[in-house]
Amino acid sequence: MADAAAAAPAQEEDPPPPCDPETLARGYQLEALERAVAGNTVAFLETGAGKTLIAVLLLRAYAHRIRSAPPPCFAVFLVPTVVLVGQQARVIEHHTDLRVEQFYGEMGVDYWNADTWRRAVDGAEVLVMTPQILLDNLRHCFFRLRDIALLIFDECHHAHGNSPYANILKEFYHPQLNSRPSDPIPRIFGMTASLINSKTLQRSDYSVKISELENLMNAKVYTVESESALSQYIPFATTKVVQYDDSIISSELYCHAIGCLNRLERKHLEFLKGKLHDSSLENAEKRIKQLSATFLYCIDNLGVWLAAKAAEVLQSRKESCLSFWGEKLDEKVEEFVRNYMEDAYSDLSEIISKMTKRGIQRHIGEDFAADLQDGLLTPKVHFLIKSLLEYRHKQDLRCIVFVERVVTSIVLESFLSTIHQMSGWIIRYMAGKNCGLQHQSRKEHTEIVDSFRRGKVHLIVATQILEEGLDVPTCNLIIRFDPSATVCSFIQGDAVALSKTQKFLAGGQIMREESLRLASTSCQPLPNTMCQEESYCVQSTGAVVTLNSSVQLIYFFCSKLPSDEYFKPVPRFNIDKALGTCTLHLPKSSPIQTIYAEGEGSVLKRVVCLKACRELHAIGALSDSLLPELSVPYEDGPDIVVDKYQKEQPNYFPEQLVDSWLSFSRLGLYHCYEISLEWCSKTANSPAEIVLAVKCDMGSDFISNSFKMWGVQDHVSVTMRYIGIIHLNQEQVIVARRFQTAILSLLISNNQLEVRDSIKNSLEMQASPGVVYLVLPLVSGKIDWCSIKFSASPMLEVTNKDMRHCHSCKDTNLVQTKDGPLCQCMLQHAIVCTPHNGMLYAVSGFLDLNANSLLHRSDGSVVSYKTHFKTRHGLDLTCEDQPLLAASMLLKVRNFLHKCNYKNEKESTSTNAVELPPELCVVVMSPVSSDTLRSFLFIPSIMYRIQCMLLSVKLKIQLSQRMGQFDIPALKILEALTTKKCQEEFSQESLETLGDSFLKYITTQHLFNKYRHQHEGLLTEMKKNLISNAALCQLACSNNLVGYIRGEAFNPKTWIIPGIDHDACSDSKLILLSPNMYSVRKMSIKSKRIADSVEALIGAYLSAGGEQAAYLFLISLGMDIEFHKMPVERKITIKSEEFINLRSLEVMLGYDFNDPSLLVEAMTHGSYQIAGTTACYQAVP
Repeated sequence: MADAAAAAPAQEEDPPPPCDPETLARGYQLEALERAVAGNTVAFLETGAGKTLIAVLLLRAYAHRIRSAPPPCFAVFLVPTVVLVGQQARVIEHHTDLRVEQFYGEMGVDYWNADTWRRAVDGAEVLVMTPQILLDNLRHCFFRLRDIALLIFDECHHAHGNSPYANILKEFYHPQLNSRPSDPIPRIFGMTASLINSKTLQRSDYSVKISELENLMNAKVYTVESESALSQYIPFATTKVVQYDDSIISSELYCHAIGCLNRLERKHLEFLKGKLHDSSLENAEKRIKQLSATFLYCIDNLGVWLAAKAAEVLQSRKESCLSFWGEKLDEKVEEFVRNYMEDAYSDLSEIISKMTKRGIQRHIGEDFAADLQDGLLTPKVHFLIKSLLEYRHKQDLRCIVFVERVVTSIVLESFLSTIHQMSGWIIRYMAGKNCGLQHQSRKEHTEIVDSFRRGKVHLIVATQILEEGLDVPTCNLIIRFDPSATVCSFIQGDAVALSKTQKFLAGGQIMREESLRLASTSCQPLPNTMCQEESYCVQSTGAVVTLNSSVQLIYFFCSKLPSDEYFKPVPRFNIDKALGTCTLHLPKSSPIQTIYAEGEGSVLKRVVCLKACRELHAIGALSDSLLPELSVPYEDGPDIVVDKYQKEQPNYFPEQLVDSWLSFSRLGLYHCYEISLEWCSKTANSPAEIVLAVKCDMGSDFISNSFKMWGVQDHVSVTMRYIGIIHLNQEQVIVARRFQTAILSLLISNNQLEVRDSIKNSLEMQASPGVVYLVLPLVSGKIDWCSIKFSASPMLEVTNKDMRHCHSCKDTNLVQTKDGPLCQCMLQHAIVCTPHNGMLYAVSGFLDLNANSLLHRSDGSVVSYKTHFKTRHGLDLTCEDQPLLAASMLLKVRNFLHKCNYKNEKESTSTNAVELPPELCVVVMSPVSSDTLRSFLFIPSIMYRIQCMLLSVKLKIQLSQRMGQFDIPALKILEALTTKKCQEEFSQESLETLGDSFLKYITTQHLFNKYRHQHEGLLTEMKKNLISNAALCQLACSNNLVGYIRGEAFNPKTWIIPGIDHDACSDSKLILLSPNMYSVRKMSIKSKRIADSVEALIGAYLSAGGEQAAYLFLISLGMDIEFHKMPVERKITIKSEEFINLRSLEVMLGYDFNDPSLLVEAMTHGSYQIAGTTACYQAVP
């Protein structure tokens, strides 16, 4: 059995480090390599002679050519079975440094597209796969033959008829070989232990078959002259033929069992007719007939006992019965099939019990002679047991029993495992997939073979899956339970053969002699009829479908149509051989239902399928790769967003608030907006009014505007109105800038040192762009310049004696402070700092208290203020007669846009009120009224909302160029751009829901009208791609919408204070993205949130402007869709009343249908495949 790397000694341990395989090669292997390098060659050598080593040496010889050629360029190693894929790949990896990739069906390669294959083979140098995979790839033009430098056929005797090996050569290799000019073609190397894969026995036929193989592969056979040239290197097995007589079987038991199964089959088939219909009935009948034939086969070849065992094993296992395309049959069919198997097991068990007077549960093997006499076992099984028992004392037994059918392998494994004389052996079966029987996966195959190599499994009952190429050097016994079907099967593994006759003993020598005789003849071109079959080729890709592949492709196309548990879409054929016509009926969900063709009776089915493939491709149901079209070509899906979308996105800033201070201070004229704040409850003093001065008019949306903010005890109503243009000189701008910088820094940071640094950095008038505007307090409708000028004075560095009292005050009564004496009026409304604790306080006046007054502490004790400051802070008060200051802790700025409940918090002077000795205080700003402080607390939140509104206005203007007459309120756009994470009074959630629904509706309508004949599955996939989060994110990125989105709650700590040098605060540095487009900072935002914002914008335009406005918005983003308000007229071809009770349904639904055929279509299931009726419900949106 062993073939791979047979030149090396067989080892059960891990392989040694790789060495140069050429040093292991024998003379005939090097000779074969030389022939293969010179031209196409078929290596015909016995099993175990090391053909795979020759292939490895050939791959090494081609490595330089593969690596030096422009990609794609690789070698392909074809193996006939999946279990050989991994084995041969490991051999190549062990002996070469080539990059090897493996491919087999369980990887899902049948459903890969060109891009998937391109990624899978990228960088690979050797591809190991089964031949059908390569054939399909060549047909779909995922690979081209010119990409393959070396093509190796393992077990190349399979290259005959319409096998995948033969079709690769006939459909692609020979047409390219004979083309003019000829494209590059791969070097061919074949390997086999038998050149003949048929039952041919005449010597003259051997020569014909060898010539046909050579001509098909365009290669000459290399072999040795006789077995003696190999005998010194490989051991030859001793072949023994054991003959048996099958006339011993009990005719009475046999007849009863046969009659029972025939009656049972008729009974169940009759029962099905009243329970199932159409394809389900057909599938169930087919399965029951298959199982009945299987049980009859078991009775003939294995005996009645094992026939009952077959029924028991199959009905007890969880079925994984698959259809041709790997889809489970419906549950009802499986239920009826399982019932049949249970009845078969029950009836056969009853017959055995009655006819032999022994129960089915008796341990078989206690008396083999009695078992044989009763007909429970056939003589063939009896002799198998005798042959195996001859080896029961052999150490390290490794035996393979070859059988013809999968059911035989399953039943024999179960039976042999119960024989107590074999109780020390571990027995497994190994078989490929077989519809209707339990199948094994590639992983299970690998585990069984590995366990067999290591001696953990002693006996394998296998079908021909283990005949070819498997490297099992430790196998010491092979039994052929069923006769070899071909010369090849016999030669692949010499064995003990259980047979009435065996006639293949001289086949190997005859093939060797005929190959040597034909060595001098040249390969002949194939007849034109073999490689010029009718086909259909897609010019753009080169994909091709032939008569051979057309039926397979149509079944695959139908398998991709919508299905459910009641209906599996399959094609139906009506063939009239007398007239030479065939009508193909495709399922209702197919865009084409009926195809008619004429031709010869033997190829009618293939001809009509080829015509169907051509028509399906013409309407787009098959892609240019001739695969079922599952997506829209112009919708690229999520991958396109990767290049456009970055998680870090620019955060736009409105240009109206950007300028240089140097330029701004010289304008002279400024546009002003009055900002009024009012507590909604009217229970507290409202903050003072303020005025916003900017460089330009902010637009009609700001003529009159209002919104709410949430304070500590109540929400605040903010009203903005445009009050016109005022004149300011440069000095006024400088003073006003210093004032707002100082007060806002104090309120935001509550840190005296930070405020000092901010004011120092605001003394220069920068020429670079920054955030530039003025926020000024109003008193009685006029700017409070008195407070601005005095408060903006350098109070933090009091050195001028003239500043120790107020010049406007006649009373020169001074008060001692930390920095020295000051006029009382300078402390009347001031912001002070107490250095001993670093706190800032707002002073509202003087108290009728001094240092000796009593202080009532929270713990109930009463002490003087002098004593309190001494014991608490270690400070001595020296000015005992000075009145104390009435002050409160300076409040901090917070996000007043955050809609939350502050009822548990209090903002009253009673809770924050403190009494301060003036001698402990340093004046920071004076005079600043409490109303002004209260107003400026809200400034960061107010200005942030204004910034957002300005951006919404800008986006509205940007979109209005393509929106025509629709005028959408900027506030509605702002709502659509505000995520829930912002925690404000509004968010995009409701608009997002509205926009999402409209988007689904309009895209569904568009796709339904444009692709009216496509099935529901394709329409759903197209809609999914068109409106996916990835697609919407791509639209937003392409239209520069992301920077407008507000993805996080406002944080006053990161707010840019106008007037602070941007170089001193990197976060406030503005970046010019494009003319009139600025960005400040980067924001992190997920693509899902971007997509949600696009849907919310759709909802905003829909709610404010109607469907047409929302549609135009989508068009402006670049979506290629159509919107039809009026229903599309369609031709009515059926009389609805013949299929449904139309009037009754209309009364029930409360609606009169203009087109009743739509109602019929909506109520038609896909399983209703009657010609001439309407389509099924699957495409109705």
